[in-house]
Amino acid sequence: MTVYIGREASKLWKRICAETTTEINLLADSWKYILTGLIFQYIHGLAARGVHYLHRPGPTLQDVGFFLLPEFGQDKSYISETVFTFVFLSFIWTFHPFIFKSKKIYTVLIWCRVLAFLVASQFLRIITFYSTQLPGPNYHCREGSKLARLPHPESVIEVLLINFPRGMTHGCGDLIFSSHMIFTLVFVLTYQKYGTKRCIKQLGWLIAVVQSFLIIASRKHYTVDVTVAWYTVNLVVFFLDKKLPELPDRTGGASFLLPLSTKDKDSKTKEENHKLLNGNSVDPADWRQRTQVNGKILDDANLVHADATAMNGA
Repeated sequence: MTVYIGREASKLWKRICAETTTEINLLADSWKYILTGLIFQYIHGLAARGVHYLHRPGPTLQDVGFFLLPEFGQDKSYISETVFTFVFLSFIWTFHPFIFKSKKIYTVLIWCRVLAFLVASQFLRIITFYSTQLPGPNYHCREGSKLARLPHPESVIEVLLINFPRGMTHGCGDLIFSSHMIFTLVFVLTYQKYGTKRCIKQLGWLIAVVQSFLIIASRKHYTVDVTVAWYTVNLVVFFLDKKLPELPDRTGGASFLLPLSTKDKDSKTKEENHKLLNGNSVDPADWRQRTQVNGKILDDANLVHADATAMNGA
């Protein structure tokens, strides 16, 4: 038993090292895109903080969602944030190539796409909520709340610091369209294309719908904010996905991404590295083929069907 655990641990460590080397090489080529996307997250937060200075509280607007969904109240407003946190943390899925044998994506490249979707959607969001400031329906944005109006900043530093993290959770005026739904839909759409578990895909869409209702019931956004997010983000992802280069197919291996050192000149070592990158153990009996069609990873269930169809066609 101890020998088996030690052997498997050694395989896992080699797999992590091989994948880390590959991802570092990709990061060396793509770091500008990653950095730009991360910087824009700050710019988006800065813009949301800036519009709070322009916010003027007023009567809550007539809203069909408010009429149909009962109000949660301040004591239950954490529910939607809890669901959003779960969605955000679940995207640790993108780091699975470092651990698991079955590899469908490259972590660096998938995050380049995700950040591109986020930046485009957030850019449109900034333009939208600066065009028209609506009276916030959230509790801290209503008339009488100390946070509904921000006093003029005493210095530029006060604005640049954006009062993180409280300024991000207690903002007012950045309504159309919902930032929470941007992240949720981008993550769900990304897994829809590159994920493999059909049940998780269905669960993701269900959570996105539930999150929409929770945001409205918590009075954090008007119904229009959520509705606009649904079709805007889907259209942004649809058009950008066609413009961006497709992710490399890992079915044939990714050994070309690994620079060979003098130690790698040994044929056995190179074979092990190639198999590790392909998501297979060194044992040829463990070889697993992954299938990618038109840049989209097939579901596990569809993969079995595809293999059966290919055999019948032969």
